[in-house]
Amino acid sequence: MLRHLLLFSAIVCYSFTSLANSAKVQVLEPAAEHALTNRAVVHHLYQHHYSRKYLNDAFSEKVYDRYLNILDNTRSYFTAADINEFKSMRLELDDAIKTNDLEPAFLIYNRYRQRAIERLDFALLLINKGVDHFDFTRDESLELDREKSVWAKNSSELDQLWRKRIKNTVLNLKLASKKDQDIKELLIKRYDSQLNRIKQINAEDAFQSYMNAITYTFDPHTQYMSPRNSENFNINMSLSLQGIGAVLRSENENTIVERLVSGGPANKAGQLKPSDKIVGVAQDKKEMVDVIGWRLDEVVDLIRGPKDSTVRLNIISGSGQTETHKVISIVRDEVKLEDRAAQSEVLEIKRDDKNYKVGVIDIPAFYADFEAKNANDPNYRSTTRDVGKLIKELQKDDIDGLIIDLRNNGGGSLAEVNNLVGLFIPQGPTVQVHYSFGHTQVLADQDPAQLFKGPLVVLTNRLSASASEIFAGAIQDYGRGLVVGSQTFGKGTVQTLIPLFRGQMKVTNAKFYRISGESTQHRGVIPDILYPEIYDVEKIGESALEEALPWDKIAASKYNTHGSIIKVLPGVREQHNQRISNNPDFAYLNEQVVFLKELRGDTTISLNSKTRESERKDMEQRRLGLENKRRVAKGQEPLKELTDDVADTDSAKTDKEKDTAVDALLHEGGEILVDFMLTQPNSSLVKLK
Repeated sequence: MLRHLLLFSAIVCYSFTSLANSAKVQVLEPAAEHALTNRAVVHHLYQHHYSRKYLNDAFSEKVYDRYLNILDNTRSYFTAADINEFKSMRLELDDAIKTNDLEPAFLIYNRYRQRAIERLDFALLLINKGVDHFDFTRDESLELDREKSVWAKNSSELDQLWRKRIKNTVLNLKLASKKDQDIKELLIKRYDSQLNRIKQINAEDAFQSYMNAITYTFDPHTQYMSPRNSENFNINMSLSLQGIGAVLRSENENTIVERLVSGGPANKAGQLKPSDKIVGVAQDKKEMVDVIGWRLDEVVDLIRGPKDSTVRLNIISGSGQTETHKVISIVRDEVKLEDRAAQSEVLEIKRDDKNYKVGVIDIPAFYADFEAKNANDPNYRSTTRDVGKLIKELQKDDIDGLIIDLRNNGGGSLAEVNNLVGLFIPQGPTVQVHYSFGHTQVLADQDPAQLFKGPLVVLTNRLSASASEIFAGAIQDYGRGLVVGSQTFGKGTVQTLIPLFRGQMKVTNAKFYRISGESTQHRGVIPDILYPEIYDVEKIGESALEEALPWDKIAASKYNTHGSIIKVLPGVREQHNQRISNNPDFAYLNEQVVFLKELRGDTTISLNSKTRESERKDMEQRRLGLENKRRVAKGQEPLKELTDDVADTDSAKTDKEKDTAVDALLHEGGEILVDFMLTQPNSSLVKLK
């Protein structure tokens, strides 16, 4: 231990001296209150978190790896020599955590800060030479996915990596028709901005990064928030942008769109999509501000603004050779309850010269106007109330069955999902909540009344999460209807806020379980009939998150099933498969899935301009060919070129009536519902109508 302390002391002296001399910025040091906060964070993790961890070498390794990943997940700053110098800490962080010793964490952070300043200085030096010195005729390439790359041997190797990264950025801008001088000015502003931000980092930033390396080791939804972030915790918890309605995350110095808030301005505009990168933000007609390398909360602050004002976003869609740049405008507004409210329509499905009416209720979120409810307003709005009214209206139209559309529904009120399930079952349990202290709470519908008794289909996709998964799981467990679509998100954990004397914590303290005893966590709900997966499941969903709590089971609740779905399901699946084998939209979706997997798997990009342009044109021609194949099969005129209003199946558009691919999924849901009714005409489910 003494040898380790002496070695550690030497490393601290070397690192701090090196930083002070070369970078001329103040060395960050932990404050006394940080040690006390460290103690409080660890205490609450062990008191309240759902899972149990041991402060041992295995835990130390995970914290160490997560901390390096937070600071340098693209392996673009640290060198192999740095990592070799840190390696003695890999198995020592558990001891440091126990004794509230933050020196190892600050040592690593100060070294990261030093390396980041060196890299940005190099970038500015390179850009100041002018972009015309880059040779785009050379046959060289850049690996975009560096999370598992080996650490650079030395600064010279990092110089080559950064030269290629900057060259790639310049080439992208050139292909977007930017002039050399404009590119130079843009990149100088970008790296100057990043350099200033690195120099402004304070001890609180370093401490929060380290605390979140610890909390993430428990699970990705557990988080420490510093006093600054706690003041605005609604933004930092949900990362929702007040004004445009989007959920963002930070990845590799980029701000990525995670999902859109139903009924929000961005959702209505239909131009912003999940997985888009926001690289610039401008207020109305003012100059665009480059935000690459910015902290997420700073980007949030820039996008927020007064209602009815306009924000312009410079976004990049796609990746590698398929990147497309464009600037969109969104008028800021409040996300109103009526904009997120459930809506209905009627689909007509023709079968053997007979028309069947299928009611569709689209539920964007599980909402409730709690203020109006608490004020005893008899007309307060809620998901269950609105859906109940819509069902009664559809029943007046004499519908033959009902589709509940939960695609892109990120969840919401637990009470509302419990009540909504109650509209479709006589009575019984709906979901189990198992807490960290061992207690299991069973939520149930106590009302024996059943508003809708007819055939039911629940439509899901990868963005159906939390409360949506509870509803779909309950309907599936009861055998009350068919779940159709894509595997859901897998968010089956519950978080609680714990105030600290400095900041606060969000801690996962419970998990949701279906009445069958199966968790919705990690695995989500597997539909009875699966659609092609149009989302990148390696990037979107609980299973894409490291340290996500696992799927498991507890004891089942007591409940009675309501039909013989298992008996009719094979026949319904067979009819579905036969039908989509000749369906142009499904053929297009399947081909797009294959195409997108190929693109995602190709993480090396050419830095030769002719090669890049050729690859880009090839990709565009392939996309155009796939689109025209679908159009010709549907009797439509082929396109000469792709435009922005052509359906992009990598991310389902929000306006379902405009997107034929999404319409096809909904229409097939109607076809499946009719199959469900007709496969077993004597089924108790059909008789319930």
